[in-house]
Amino acid sequence: MARPLRSFCLHRIRSGGGGAAAPTAAPPSICGAKEAGSSDGEGKSSLKGAEEDEEAMKKGGTEAVAVVVGRKVMVAADGGSEEARTALHWALSHAVRPCDTLVLLDVVRGGGKNLGRDPRGCQHLEAMRSICQAKRPEVRVELSLAEGKDRGPAIVEAARKQGVSLLVVGQKKRSVTWRLLSMWMAGVKGAAGGGGGSSASAADYCVQHAACMALTVRRKSRRGGGYLITTRRQRDFWLLA
Repeated sequence: MARPLRSFCLHRIRSGGGGAAAPTAAPPSICGAKEAGSSDGEGKSSLKGAEEDEEAMKKGGTEAVAVVVGRKVMVAADGGSEEARTALHWALSHAVRPCDTLVLLDVVRGGGKNLGRDPRGCQHLEAMRSICQAKRPEVRVELSLAEGKDRGPAIVEAARKQGVSLLVVGQKKRSVTWRLLSMWMAGVKGAAGGGGGSSASAADYCVQHAACMALTVRRKSRRGGGYLITTRRQRDFWLLA
């Protein structure tokens, strides 16, 4: 009559040949003491070897992770506006990986090629960096300033120079009248041979002209309800998150 199986651990199961049942162990011999002593030594050495192999595997795993090169994700600070903070929160939640570098960029007009020359800009950039450190402390954050007359072209050029993989820009909610007027002005300038499309917002300019993947982000409503994402191919894509 078959006896019930005792409980066992999966880690102790060794692969056998062809799935056949393991033979029943023979009773210990009279000289079991000496053999047990030698087997204990072998067991300790094998256990030590297994621990060393496990440590080597762990070291190998950490080295493999260290080799992974992260991307650069840039968020336009826009003076620390509400739209820029919305873009930052979205990037931290949906786009930035632990191995990535997050670049907070703001555009200044004249003088100010570094943070030390613009204390006001430094304040809001530091405030946005504090948000990053509180929400994603493992992500590396860099602060950057770009000089330019127009925000759109300055952001696009800075993203190109720094080798950014993803550009995230906050977008303000525009009325239908403003959108129609901006489309009409862009059409008139295109027909007249003008370039640049200065009537369009900086966010729209970045989406259309950035060399990397660029998108705009804005809240669907103040109460929440997710985000509206605009890319070069899709406009106001509703992301409920």
